[in-house]
Order: sequence, then structure tokens, then C-alpha cells
Amino acid sequence: MLIGQERVAGTAGSFQAMDPASGTGLAPPFGGATPQMLHRACVLAEESFDTYRETALATRGAFLETIAGNILDLGDALTERGVAETGLPRARLEGERQRTADQLRLFAQVVREGSFIEPRLETLLSSRRPLPRPDLRLRHVPVGPVAVFGASNFPLAFSVAGGDTASALAAGCPVIVKAHNAHPGVSELVGTAVQRAVRDCGLPEGVFSMLFGVDTALGAALVADPRIKAVGFTGSRVGGTALMRIAAERSEPISIHAEMSSVNPVFLLPGALAARGAAIAKAFLASLNLGAGQFCTNPGLLIALEGPQLEAFISAAAAEVRGSAAATMLVSHIHRAYEAGLSQLCAMAGVTVAARGERASGCKSQTALLIAHAETVLADKRLQEELFGPASLLVRCRDMAQLRELAESLEGQLTAAVHMEAADLGMARQLLPVLERKAGRVLFNGFPTGVEVSHAMVHGGPYPATSDPRFTSVGTLAIRRFLRPVCYQDTPPELLPQSLQDGNPLGLWRVKDGRPGLS
Repeated sequence: MLIGQERVAGTAGSFQAMDPASGTGLAPPFGGATPQMLHRACVLAEESFDTYRETALATRGAFLETIAGNILDLGDALTERGVAETGLPRARLEGERQRTADQLRLFAQVVREGSFIEPRLETLLSSRRPLPRPDLRLRHVPVGPVAVFGASNFPLAFSVAGGDTASALAAGCPVIVKAHNAHPGVSELVGTAVQRAVRDCGLPEGVFSMLFGVDTALGAALVADPRIKAVGFTGSRVGGTALMRIAAERSEPISIHAEMSSVNPVFLLPGALAARGAAIAKAFLASLNLGAGQFCTNPGLLIALEGPQLEAFISAAAAEVRGSAAATMLVSHIHRAYEAGLSQLCAMAGVTVAARGERASGCKSQTALLIAHAETVLADKRLQEELFGPASLLVRCRDMAQLRELAESLEGQLTAAVHMEAADLGMARQLLPVLERKAGRVLFNGFPTGVEVSHAMVHGGPYPATSDPRFTSVGTLAIRRFLRPVCYQDTPPELLPQSLQDGNPLGLWRVKDGRPGLS
């Protein structure tokens, strides 16, 4: 583990990574953090906060870019360990490594540009009647040390130096990562790259630490520690809601930014199915099987109107499913949960199996396409729950009124997709207001797997997709999760932060007396 600039062997139990393809253990063993080790990491983070949060924007940007370069410099050692620990193909891990570096560099640009501070100035109006207006100046400041939980399904992009860590460090928050036990070797390599960047950029050592735990106790203790002021989490609904309860029960409750569960409904309108049903079926299976179905944007629910176009689509999709090869899942407990969930789903009244892929063995998944009528799904909400893996439920609706009723019944989602042609415009217009209320990202004529890291991306949504639908965990707006506004009233000029000083020494875009500009 990494506590500040130290490398520490955990002594609270031990575990080792497993090769999911072979089921064999991978050396070396890793140890869990003791309460004393956790305490040390939290103390260092707290002690570093006031210095780190006021580092020059150029320095903070250079720090993020240094992390990116260090991760890329790990080269084949990182990729090879990732393949061994996750069973993911080399090309996938190389792409994810590049994405991790790119999002760090994107946040470096955001930091240097400085608009996330959102300075606002209302100058003194001493002659205003009946009361003068004081001098008011506002900026956004980092909330404090942040706990980040690494994800199982993205060993790089949503883990030690992934989006949560990148956005928290960009905001000016020290980070303590609770690394995921599914890929500890990858976590150690990446964590060392971050640790080295802290040292080489001359930052306080408590800006970054990384811990392991053998069970859920470490994560619970991390969220409960009074020095932690916010949490970034990607994982299951059970895990996310457990952390939410701990955070709410603290003497000082804190924000949990948890990305949890989503079935990502895809609406197949009749004009689209008539025009390109076979192509949609092929694209659907590619999305469903991506990463053995272990994406939070997995298309787990298809919704369509009954008719000949739907029957043709089902035939095409079933053929694609039957040709699907079994794929290795990340860890054995995810595989077991998928197998149990799929068996339970297939046994439910009103559910039929349209097709299954290649028979699975070991830690491999079997693709499945299931079918049910809307009445069945409306009567049993379990059919709308996420099944983490390559299975999808197609729901037949008798008419547009029932399709919209089903859309209204859905829980909060990360995404919702609509396949349409010009003839479907009226139906799509009816659907869109519903989907805006249900999802953080609405897309047309595509599938939701593949989340662009950009200024306009939203990877969030109403509960249970996330714990707070006002925020995103992907894209530059992710930085807002770890900031809060502070107003300075009649503050002596010598005490004002540079972003709020007269003359605008940082050259930031500011709103002054209601007018945006560089003044």
C-alpha cells in the first residue's frame, strides 16, 4: 500500500489476485490496512489540504499531466498484469490506459483555464438606498480530502487514477483510494505512478494515499473518518447505499457520489426496425457483449411495439446471440452472481428465452436474450433490475400508450436510447420528456456503451443510477462534485484570493456586477 510517500505492507489479513481465466492465484499476496494505517493516511490528507488547495493552477495542471505520463511509462508491465488479473484482452487494457491518461490531461486543461472556480464579484454600492450593498465576492473551493473506491470492471479508467481521482485532484482535494481487490497488482503500479508524481512536483505527501482491505470494514471506516469530506464510488447498488447510510449517520454528514445500477433501456421504434432491423440487432449484440457485458451502460432492456418489424428483429437478434462466444468475466463472484441472476430471471413467470450464446464454463459468461410482455414487467419490478453481465430482456408493448406507461415505470437510469426514423418522430416526441426525467444521457440511433470523456458528457442520473443526479462522474463537470461556494464580504484586498482580486491577476473569465468578462 501507499501512505503518503511510504510503501507499507498491510498486516490486517491478506489476499491475492486471481487469474479469472484459469482460476489460479497470482503472486504476490497483498495485506489489508490496519486502523492505524488508515488513521495515518487520513491525517496526512488533512495536513496537506490547505497547502494543496492553494497551489498555483499551473502547478496543479502539471501534476495531473505528470501522473498521465508516469502511467503511460509503465508500458507492458501494466498491460500484462492487467490481462492476468482481469481476463480482459490486451487491446481493451491499452485503450483504457490511454483513456486514463487522456482524462488526466483533460482535467489539467480545465485546471489551467480556471473557469471551475466560477468567480463572481458584486462591488460595493455605498450610496444605494435604503441600504448600501456590501462588497461581495464568490469563488468555489475544494471540499477537503476525498475517498475514492476503485471499480472492478475498469481497472484503470475508474480506479486508482481514474475519473474520480482525477477530478478530485483537479479540484484541489487530497485523495485516499480504497483500491479494488480484483486487480491489486495494477492498482499498486498505478498508485506508485501517482505517488512519484506527488514527489516530483514538490507537493505535500498526503495529497495521495492508496489502501487495501480484506473486507468491507476498511471502506466503511474510511467513509466514517471525520477528515474525509466527500466520496467517489463506482459499484453495486448494495455497496453504494451502504456507504450512503454511513455518510448520513456521521456527526457531519458528507456527500457520497455513487454511480450504482442501471438497465439502460433502449426503445426500438417501428420505423427504425423496418428500415434497419438487422443492423440494429448486430449493433445491439456488440454492445451487449462488450467486456463480457460488464459495463454500467450495458443495454439490459429493449422495449418495442408488437408487429412484424419486431418479429423480424427478434429473429435477427436471436441469431446474433446464438453466435456469441462465451467470454471471461472479471472475478468469480461476479460470474456466480450473473449465473444465479440469469437462472432466476429465466424461471420467472411470463419470461421466455429467445436465444442463448455459446455454453459457458469456468468463469465465462453465456449471452442471453429473454422476452416478456409489458404487462408482466409492469407487474413485477424485479424484471427491471440490473443483471451485471451479457443478458438483456426484450419487452413487447401492445401500443404506444403501454410503451409510455412502461417508460414512466422505470427507475432512474444512466442512459436511455431511442432508435427511430423520420416516421417515428411523433412517438419520439412523446417519449423524450419521460426519458429526460429518467436518465442522465439520452441518445438516438446508437447504444450506450462507450462514454466519451468530454465537456458535454453526463454519466449520472436519478437514483439508483447515482446517489445525486445533479452531478456526473465522467467529463469535465465531474469536478463540481468536489467543490463548494464561499462568499467573501467586505474582505480586505490583502486577504482576497487571487481569483477575486481587482485587476483579475489570473486572467479568469468572471461575472462582475452581473456582466461576464475578463474584468
